[in-house]
Amino acid sequence: MKYGEHLRANISPVYGEDAYLKYTELDDIIRHLSENAPSGVDLENRQISLTTPPQTNARGVAQSNSTATEESFLKLIDAELTKVEKFTLEKVTELRQKILDAENAVGVEDKDQIKERADTIAEDFLRLEKFVNINFMGFHKILKKHDKYLPNNPCKAFYVSRMHGQAWVRGDYSDLVVRLSQIYASLREDHVAKENADASQSFLRSTTKYWVKTEDVSRVKYFILRHLPVFLQKTSTGESDSQFTNSVYVDNDQLELYHGRLDKSPGAIALRMRWYGPGDPTLVFVERKTHNDKWTGEVSVKERFVVAPSEVQQVLTNTYPIAENKQAMLDKGKTQKEADEWEQLVQEVTQVCVSKQLVPTVRTQCMRTAFQIPFDATVRISLDTNLCMLSERGYDLQDMSVWHRDPSWILKPNEITRFPHAVLEIKLELKGGNMTPPAWVTELQNSGLLYECHKYSKYCHGCAVLLPEDVRSVPYWVDDVSLRESIIASDGSRILADQNVGAGPGANAIYNHLLPFGNTVNNRKDTAVGRTNVSAAASKGLIGEKATHATGLNLYNTQVLDDYHDDESPARNCCAWFFPFCSRYNNYAEAIVAPTSIQKIEPKVFLANERTFLHWLHYGVILSSIASGILSFSENTGETWGEWYALALLPISLGFCLYALHIYLWRADQIKSRIPARWDDPVGPLFLGGTVVVVLCVNFFTKLYEIAQHDLSLSDL
Repeated sequence: MKYGEHLRANISPVYGEDAYLKYTELDDIIRHLSENAPSGVDLENRQISLTTPPQTNARGVAQSNSTATEESFLKLIDAELTKVEKFTLEKVTELRQKILDAENAVGVEDKDQIKERADTIAEDFLRLEKFVNINFMGFHKILKKHDKYLPNNPCKAFYVSRMHGQAWVRGDYSDLVVRLSQIYASLREDHVAKENADASQSFLRSTTKYWVKTEDVSRVKYFILRHLPVFLQKTSTGESDSQFTNSVYVDNDQLELYHGRLDKSPGAIALRMRWYGPGDPTLVFVERKTHNDKWTGEVSVKERFVVAPSEVQQVLTNTYPIAENKQAMLDKGKTQKEADEWEQLVQEVTQVCVSKQLVPTVRTQCMRTAFQIPFDATVRISLDTNLCMLSERGYDLQDMSVWHRDPSWILKPNEITRFPHAVLEIKLELKGGNMTPPAWVTELQNSGLLYECHKYSKYCHGCAVLLPEDVRSVPYWVDDVSLRESIIASDGSRILADQNVGAGPGANAIYNHLLPFGNTVNNRKDTAVGRTNVSAAASKGLIGEKATHATGLNLYNTQVLDDYHDDESPARNCCAWFFPFCSRYNNYAEAIVAPTSIQKIEPKVFLANERTFLHWLHYGVILSSIASGILSFSENTGETWGEWYALALLPISLGFCLYALHIYLWRADQIKSRIPARWDDPVGPLFLGGTVVVVLCVNFFTKLYEIAQHDLSLSDL
């Protein structure tokens, strides 16, 4: 579909056609000018004559006195930019007034009426954002077309820069999100928990990370704030829903911590200094994240303590006055247990900084929007936008007194990389090992707006892109086609696979479902809608309602899976019992990849599959041994029935071995792709056991018959 048709198809009836960019009219001017082939302007000529006609065009033909000129195109572009900006600002003003009216109505009107007001405001805001995006893309498209067909008079660079300086593009209206969040919070009557004032703060939680497209950020925010309020730090003014966040990660020259986190080694740590707000830090959180595999019975832990910016040098050089600060904590009323835990954490952090020779390596910057009931960590969601990574190598640390770049320094292209997506983290507090998310979280995961990237790490991404000469291995997600341009812009192309190959050696060469948007060979940027219940339809180009109707499968609802099995015909069910690959459900589910938060795969699952395969082979060998023994005795005694009995058992035992091999390969594929189907074989073991019982019973009753016949022959004698 051409963009002009796309624009007309997405015109909001509420706004009307006149509010949008006149794309068709601008396109007609470009076509007319390109047909006349105007010549380029002589930039060196500084003299003109008022009585000389215009020079011939690029074809050597005299130019006509047409009304469609380059000046008319530029005037129309200027007018359209002014029109769109004015319309956007008017709508923002209306939204602010509607929010003010809704805030004043809290406690006066009925809750349902206020909720309806808030929902209407949110829908109006999303409609306005779509309006801005459609027009913004339209200006890009028409300017690109202008420079393509009229290369002698390029203007895209100028107007794109001008657009980015205008309020309708540059403006941050996230304060509307904060005010909407406060309205929803008052309707929910959120209970504010007591602040955790522990000196050493530890977190036991389960975290799942997702990528969010820029155009979907506002929709995701609106969905979340209906259930969780925007959590503002103490330093926040409330003018924006997000806060500038810096995190400086430390590592040594061998990038030992990077490779430990990348390999997910048990006990691998990450150390960082984090502060909030623009400018120089006023308060620094020293944080240590320790990775543990959940299947081992342990959980990953995040621990942190607070220091002043001037004390960071002491932490990195192991000269921090631990004893003095511990005594100060006790004097302020902290318990002995809290002080001891704080002391142990600080000692471990300061010692590891010196023993591993850790220095500032990579800094991450983002605008973080946090959603959480204040001081209640049961469900926490963070959304990082404008995410970028900066190299902290290449300057004098001055004995660790300088531990982050000065904001006045100009960054080179290979010292910064900008991540093209927002990153959303869903964090659930561990309570008795129950990680079942609330229903609304499940709905968000199934919305198609989130693209799960398993174990994504901003630090690992920054190291791989900014320090390509120092890393021995890179994370799997660098092969994603949506990241390729940003990595190349940061001179990190050496970590990328060849464009014709798509994926480098490693996990992506085996598992084609790990990358949210695919690689250069299997590009899913236009069809992917998140690894959720609509992923199968998206891979076929179906989105929205079509995708929902095409799949009808909710990976987070086991009842749907059970209902799907019930729909199969009895004959089909019988076939699927003995041959799982024949199940209609499995054929359907092969194209779907379940989120890792639901289809959790642990190493023991692969080992269990291998053990099951060996057990099947064991019983197959037992049957063949029985058949060989019977055949041997039958040849010695000359009994014909025994030979036929043994010959019948041999192919049965061979069939068991072949069936075992098939089940092993089938289940290995299910595990590898995390297909949301049944991985067990509920009928196979029963069939195996029943066959063995039948074989033994036939042998037993045959022997009884022989004994009876032998006794009869003796009695006749």
